[in-house]
Amino acid sequence: MMQFNWVVRRARARSSRLIAVGPHRLRAALFAVASLAAAGTPWAVAAEPSPADTVFAVERAFAKTMADRDVQAFATFLSDETIFFAGTRPLRGKDAVIEAWSRFYAGPEAPFSWEPDQVEVLDSGTLALSTGPVRDPSGAIMARFQSIWRLEAPGVWRIVFDKGGPPSPGPKDMPGSAAPVAAELAESAAQH
Repeated sequence: MMQFNWVVRRARARSSRLIAVGPHRLRAALFAVASLAAAGTPWAVAAEPSPADTVFAVERAFAKTMADRDVQAFATFLSDETIFFAGTRPLRGKDAVIEAWSRFYAGPEAPFSWEPDQVEVLDSGTLALSTGPVRDPSGAIMARFQSIWRLEAPGVWRIVFDKGGPPSPGPKDMPGSAAPVAAELAESAAQH
Protein backbone atom coordinates (compact mmCIF):
# COMPACT_ATOMS: atom_id res chain seq x y z
CA MET A 1 0.00 0.00 0.00
CA MET A 2 2.82 2.35 0.80
CA GLN A 3 4.32 1.88 -2.70
CA PHE A 4 0.94 2.63 -4.31
CA ASN A 5 0.54 5.90 -2.34
CA TRP A 6 4.02 7.02 -3.39
CA VAL A 7 3.14 6.41 -7.06
CA VAL A 8 -0.14 8.34 -6.73
CA ARG A 9 1.59 11.28 -4.98
CA ARG A 10 4.28 11.33 -7.69
CA ALA A 11 1.67 11.26 -10.48
CA ARG A 12 -0.27 14.12 -8.85
CA ALA A 13 2.93 16.13 -8.51
CA ARG A 14 3.73 15.67 -12.18
CA SER A 15 0.21 16.56 -13.30
CA SER A 16 0.28 19.75 -11.20
CA ARG A 17 3.53 20.73 -12.93
CA LEU A 18 1.87 20.24 -16.28
CA ILE A 19 -1.02 22.52 -15.33
CA ALA A 20 1.42 25.05 -13.90
CA VAL A 21 2.64 25.96 -17.39
CA GLY A 22 -0.36 28.24 -17.62
CA PRO A 23 -3.62 28.23 -19.50
CA HIS A 24 -2.25 30.44 -22.31
CA ARG A 25 0.28 27.77 -23.30
CA LEU A 26 -2.29 25.01 -23.02
CA ARG A 27 -4.71 27.07 -25.13
CA ALA A 28 -1.98 27.66 -27.76
CA ALA A 29 -1.16 23.96 -27.92
CA LEU A 30 -4.82 23.02 -28.28
CA PHE A 31 -5.26 25.67 -30.99
CA ALA A 32 -2.27 24.26 -32.91
CA VAL A 33 -3.65 20.73 -32.72
CA ALA A 34 -7.12 21.88 -33.78
CA SER A 35 -5.62 23.87 -36.69
CA LEU A 36 -3.72 20.87 -37.96
CA ALA A 37 -6.82 18.70 -37.71
CA ALA A 38 -8.94 21.28 -39.55
CA ALA A 39 -6.31 21.57 -42.29
CA GLY A 40 -6.66 17.85 -42.94
CA THR A 41 -3.14 16.98 -41.83
CA PRO A 42 -2.97 13.20 -41.57
CA TRP A 43 -2.10 11.93 -38.14
CA ALA A 44 -0.57 8.72 -39.37
CA VAL A 45 3.08 8.77 -40.25
CA ALA A 46 3.64 8.11 -43.94
CA ALA A 47 4.30 4.46 -44.59
CA GLU A 48 7.79 3.50 -45.63
CA PRO A 49 8.14 2.42 -49.24
CA SER A 50 7.92 -1.29 -49.90
CA PRO A 51 11.15 -3.15 -50.65
CA ALA A 52 10.06 -3.40 -54.31
CA ASP A 53 9.48 0.37 -54.49
CA THR A 54 12.90 0.93 -52.95
CA VAL A 55 14.60 -1.33 -55.50
CA PHE A 56 12.71 0.44 -58.32
CA ALA A 57 14.14 3.73 -57.05
CA VAL A 58 17.65 2.32 -56.65
CA GLU A 59 17.60 0.84 -60.17
CA ARG A 60 16.44 4.19 -61.59
CA ALA A 61 19.25 5.97 -59.73
CA PHE A 62 21.70 3.39 -61.08
CA ALA A 63 20.45 4.01 -64.64
CA LYS A 64 20.78 7.76 -64.10
CA THR A 65 24.54 7.30 -63.70
CA MET A 66 24.68 6.46 -67.42
CA ALA A 67 22.63 9.49 -68.41
CA ASP A 68 24.79 11.68 -66.15
CA ARG A 69 28.00 10.10 -67.53
CA ASP A 70 29.17 9.41 -63.96
CA VAL A 71 31.21 6.20 -63.72
CA GLN A 72 32.13 6.92 -60.07
CA ALA A 73 28.43 6.98 -59.14
CA PHE A 74 27.95 3.78 -61.19
CA ALA A 75 30.60 2.09 -59.05
CA THR A 76 28.72 2.84 -55.81
CA PHE A 77 25.90 0.53 -56.90
CA LEU A 78 28.18 -2.49 -57.40
CA SER A 79 28.80 -5.13 -54.76
CA ASP A 80 32.50 -5.92 -54.29
CA GLU A 81 31.81 -9.45 -55.53
CA THR A 82 29.49 -8.47 -58.39
CA ILE A 83 29.36 -10.51 -61.59
CA PHE A 84 28.32 -8.92 -64.88
CA PHE A 85 27.81 -11.22 -67.84
CA ALA A 86 29.50 -9.77 -70.91
CA GLY A 87 29.64 -11.85 -74.05
CA THR A 88 31.10 -15.29 -73.41
CA ARG A 89 32.93 -14.54 -70.17
CA PRO A 90 31.62 -13.00 -66.98
CA LEU A 91 33.26 -9.95 -65.43
CA ARG A 92 34.04 -10.89 -61.83
CA GLY A 93 34.35 -8.27 -59.14
CA LYS A 94 33.70 -4.56 -58.89
CA ASP A 95 37.06 -3.51 -60.35
CA ALA A 96 36.66 -5.69 -63.46
CA VAL A 97 33.16 -4.34 -64.10
CA ILE A 98 34.27 -0.73 -63.68
CA GLU A 99 37.21 -1.28 -66.01
CA ALA A 100 35.02 -2.85 -68.71
CA TRP A 101 32.10 -0.43 -68.34
CA SER A 102 34.21 2.75 -68.24
CA ARG A 103 34.14 2.80 -72.06
CA PHE A 104 30.35 3.24 -71.94
CA TYR A 105 30.85 6.37 -69.83
CA ALA A 106 33.69 7.86 -71.93
CA GLY A 107 31.77 9.87 -74.53
CA PRO A 108 29.47 12.86 -74.11
CA GLU A 109 26.39 10.84 -75.11
CA ALA A 110 25.16 7.65 -73.48
CA PRO A 111 25.33 4.69 -75.87
CA PHE A 112 22.23 3.18 -74.23
CA SER A 113 19.81 3.65 -71.35
CA TRP A 114 17.70 1.34 -69.24
CA GLU A 115 14.73 1.49 -66.92
CA PRO A 116 13.11 -1.08 -64.67
CA ASP A 117 9.59 -2.21 -65.46
CA GLN A 118 9.44 -5.08 -62.99
CA VAL A 119 10.94 -5.79 -59.58
CA GLU A 120 10.48 -8.83 -57.40
CA VAL A 121 11.85 -9.06 -53.85
CA LEU A 122 12.22 -12.19 -51.71
CA ASP A 123 9.95 -12.29 -48.66
CA SER A 124 13.09 -11.96 -46.53
CA GLY A 125 13.61 -8.52 -48.13
CA THR A 126 17.29 -9.19 -48.79
CA LEU A 127 17.46 -10.17 -52.47
CA ALA A 128 15.68 -8.67 -55.48
CA LEU A 129 15.43 -9.03 -59.23
CA SER A 130 14.95 -6.00 -61.45
CA THR A 131 14.36 -6.20 -65.17
CA GLY A 132 13.42 -3.84 -67.96
CA PRO A 133 14.14 -2.59 -71.45
CA VAL A 134 17.50 -1.33 -72.66
CA ARG A 135 17.17 1.42 -75.27
CA ASP A 136 19.54 2.73 -77.90
CA PRO A 137 20.11 6.52 -78.20
CA SER A 138 17.05 6.86 -80.48
CA GLY A 139 14.84 5.20 -77.85
CA ALA A 140 14.36 1.89 -79.67
CA ILE A 141 14.40 -1.18 -77.44
CA MET A 142 17.55 -3.16 -78.17
CA ALA A 143 17.74 -5.56 -75.21
CA ARG A 144 16.38 -6.42 -71.78
CA PHE A 145 18.43 -6.35 -68.59
CA GLN A 146 18.16 -8.51 -65.50
CA SER A 147 19.87 -7.43 -62.31
CA ILE A 148 20.02 -9.21 -58.97
CA TRP A 149 20.27 -6.81 -56.03
CA ARG A 150 21.32 -7.70 -52.49
CA LEU A 151 20.57 -5.69 -49.37
CA GLU A 152 24.12 -5.30 -48.02
CA ALA A 153 23.34 -2.94 -45.14
CA PRO A 154 20.17 -1.25 -43.93
CA GLY A 155 18.92 0.76 -46.91
CA VAL A 156 21.90 -0.16 -49.12
CA TRP A 157 21.10 -2.27 -52.19
CA ARG A 158 23.95 -3.34 -54.48
CA ILE A 159 24.07 -5.40 -57.66
CA VAL A 160 25.50 -8.90 -57.32
CA PHE A 161 24.55 -10.21 -60.80
CA ASP A 162 23.72 -8.43 -64.04
CA LYS A 163 22.95 -9.84 -67.46
CA GLY A 164 21.45 -8.50 -70.64
CA GLY A 165 19.41 -10.50 -73.07
CA PRO A 166 17.34 -10.11 -76.21
CA PRO A 167 14.33 -7.79 -76.14
CA SER A 168 11.28 -9.40 -74.61
CA PRO A 169 7.90 -8.17 -73.40
CA GLY A 170 7.67 -6.69 -69.96
CA PRO A 171 4.73 -6.69 -67.56
CA LYS A 172 1.40 -5.24 -68.71
CA ASP A 173 1.01 -2.79 -65.85
CA MET A 174 3.88 -0.48 -64.98
CA PRO A 175 5.41 0.35 -62.56
CA GLY A 176 5.73 -2.34 -59.95
CA SER A 177 3.48 -4.89 -61.54
CA ALA A 178 4.40 -8.49 -61.02
CA ALA A 179 2.31 -9.64 -63.98
CA PRO A 180 4.12 -12.66 -65.37
CA VAL A 181 5.48 -12.46 -68.89
CA ALA A 182 4.31 -16.04 -69.43
CA ALA A 183 0.67 -14.99 -69.03
CA GLU A 184 1.15 -12.22 -71.57
CA LEU A 185 2.72 -14.63 -74.06
CA ALA A 186 -0.03 -17.21 -73.47
CA GLU A 187 -2.70 -14.59 -74.09
CA SER A 188 -0.97 -13.51 -77.29
CA ALA A 189 -0.69 -17.12 -78.49
CA ALA A 190 -4.39 -17.75 -77.76
CA GLN A 191 -5.37 -14.83 -80.00
CA HIS A 192 -3.46 -16.19 -83.00
